[in-house]
Amino acid sequence: MPTGPSIARIGALLGNPARANMITTLMGGQALTASELAGVADLSAATASGHLRQLLDGGLLAVVSQGRHRYYRLAGPEVAATIESLMNFAEQSVQRPMRPGPRDPEMRKARVCYDHLAGESAVALFARLTRRNLIVLDDGGVDLTGQGEHEFMAFGIDVAALRKDKRPVCRTCLDWSERRTHLAGALGAQLLSQVFERGWARRISGTRIVRFTPHGEGQFGKLFE
Repeated sequence: MPTGPSIARIGALLGNPARANMITTLMGGQALTASELAGVADLSAATASGHLRQLLDGGLLAVVSQGRHRYYRLAGPEVAATIESLMNFAEQSVQRPMRPGPRDPEMRKARVCYDHLAGESAVALFARLTRRNLIVLDDGGVDLTGQGEHEFMAFGIDVAALRKDKRPVCRTCLDWSERRTHLAGALGAQLLSQVFERGWARRISGTRIVRFTPHGEGQFGKLFE
């Protein structure tokens, strides 16, 4: 009899189309109300609440109360990484003559993946970091080199503080549209925050799209070059 962790329960939770729609909608890192998620899944409020309860009990969602409202979000970056991987696998398992990932050119170029940057821009950045030996891949893991830590600190990210947290500083994430790696983890989240704080880009309301200004796109394209 199998003694390892059971994936059947998680598979059953994600196997329902309505729950899958709710989960993928929350991949943008935002928190939504039950009524908003009901609209996404095209369900009545009562039916949506039942699905949300199952996702909460399964550890895939977390809920925050604010005033009279309850806001649902993904339980953490580990859940987001799992969903991104499943989205990649789902695309690969369907044989069709089309590009993988989103069709929207802006979504393909730059988008939020839970709390870090994904898309063409993010994949190009990861390639630069690797080429310059600012990050190193080892046995499937990834970490900053000494030079990499120095350059991220110079960019305004306190890497030493990130290392004190339980969350991994660096993680790889297989990009849904590019099928190559982009940077996730605490460092990826802080990098995206810096991009927003510097005014290089903004998130388009109600979407996962990250739209760079002409100046910001130039600056990001030269970052760590």
